[in-house]
Amino acid sequence: MRSPGDPSTAPLDRTGLALGLGAYLLWGFLPLYFPLLAPAGPVEIIAHRVVWSLLFCLVLLPLTGGWSAFTRALRDRRMFGTLAGAGALVAVNWLVFVHGVLTGHTVDTALGYYINPLVTVALAVLALGERLRRAQWVALGVGAAAVVVITVGVGRLPWIALTLAVTFGLYGLIKNRVGRTVPAVASLAVETAVLSPVALAYLGWLAATGSAAFGAHGAGHAAALVASGVITAVPLLLFGGAARRLPLSVVGMLQYLAPTLQFLVGVLWFGEEMPLARWVGFGLVWLALVVLTADGLRQTRPFSRRP
Repeated sequence: MRSPGDPSTAPLDRTGLALGLGAYLLWGFLPLYFPLLAPAGPVEIIAHRVVWSLLFCLVLLPLTGGWSAFTRALRDRRMFGTLAGAGALVAVNWLVFVHGVLTGHTVDTALGYYINPLVTVALAVLALGERLRRAQWVALGVGAAAVVVITVGVGRLPWIALTLAVTFGLYGLIKNRVGRTVPAVASLAVETAVLSPVALAYLGWLAATGSAAFGAHGAGHAAALVASGVITAVPLLLFGGAARRLPLSVVGMLQYLAPTLQFLVGVLWFGEEMPLARWVGFGLVWLALVVLTADGLRQTRPFSRRP
């Protein structure tokens, strides 16, 4: 029998749960935001997202006590290089995500974030040399079968989903290595600082050629582009607060909320097609995630103690 002081019997932190739900709800409904930025294209949207995220982070750093961590990361060559790599990965991730939403492939973006936990497990083997349990191997096999089924049935490789899964998996691996050293806001500030010169150069070129969407479609549209920085940083802050207050198993369960909402937005709101092969593929992915989650919960459950 578990003792009264056993942490497994403690009630969930309500603040942490609210923060976690807030983060994943915002990420889940994000596909509804980007069509509002049309006629700006994916690259212009990401350039604005980078620049305004950096400015928002620079405002937040003194308020959150992260300025010293930010300056240390800038001075540390190894850390700076690592975060620069993370910035490149997240830029590709953002660009493919926005491209997927704006070209009618929101369901594929959801598939990518469903596959992401499986990619993370595979990276644990390839990059960290971890040994997998039998259930994890089964989950990976089922996930691979899902990709094959969708590719054969739909007639094309789900490259949007695979790119999102791989880039975010690699990004998560880097963040896992530096997360205890550099807080979320300071880390995002460094990543966007690295990307900002390229983003500003692109926005400058658009303005010089008269093809920039910013300022050409009213104050509301310009404000929406500026707000992309807030929409980027706020869920990260909420997630950071949740991760400090909730057990890892609960955070792992919450992560499926975002792709589920993205899937529903794609099918119900945008009316994207779901042929039989895609349903079968998604079913296999969901089965793999059930196996992976059940195995994770079994491994983290404390052993029962007899009185």
